[in-house]
Amino acid sequence: MDDHLRAIKHLQVERTIRSLEKNNIEARFVETAKDVVPTVASLLKNGDRVAVGGSMTLFETGVIDLLRNGNYTFYDRYDKSLGKEGVDEVFLKSFTADAYLASANALTEHGEVYCVDGRSNRTAAMLYGPKQVILIVSWDKIVPDLVSAILRVKDIAAPANATRLKTGTYCTEKGKCMQAQCDDRHLMALPAGACEHTICSNYIVFSQQQVEGRMKVLIVGESLGY
Repeated sequence: MDDHLRAIKHLQVERTIRSLEKNNIEARFVETAKDVVPTVASLLKNGDRVAVGGSMTLFETGVIDLLRNGNYTFYDRYDKSLGKEGVDEVFLKSFTADAYLASANALTEHGEVYCVDGRSNRTAAMLYGPKQVILIVSWDKIVPDLVSAILRVKDIAAPANATRLKTGTYCTEKGKCMQAQCDDRHLMALPAGACEHTICSNYIVFSQQQVEGRMKVLIVGESLGY
């Protein structure tokens, strides 16, 4: 990236960090993906019970390998020996974790974290249960406001994830949501019954947090995830 563009991105990151911190969300900038693992390790303690939400970013940054090989009790949702019941058990155990790691679909410069989920095991644990929530988020996911966050999911995150999961939904064929635009009355949700196999079931905005420091956001200066 051109140095001048990078300087502008840094200013956007600084604005976002200031806003997140006003909402009792700890935030810091991590220059590169390779710096994520040591930063995450500094936030965990030996023996911590740790769980994760579905996230390509955690794989790309090496966080999954850290949790599998470190001195932690890792509730590994990706363990191939688990059947459906085993995965469901991991999801439930996640609520008792000392730390829960995930990504987000967007961050706004107003200091909000925006997530859209299907089964919502990720957003449920982010909302309540784990003692700390650590989010690793690419700086490409910073947007000016919630409307931009919603459009980012419709235009980028949902089609990419639906393609990865082979859902066969409209967005996997067209590359965008069937309701790609927003209107004042229906900013987030699809029309009732419009997308039978949707992965966009629940829409969560994290704003002012009551437990100071529970939610931590690491903004990474690279393109990661969806």
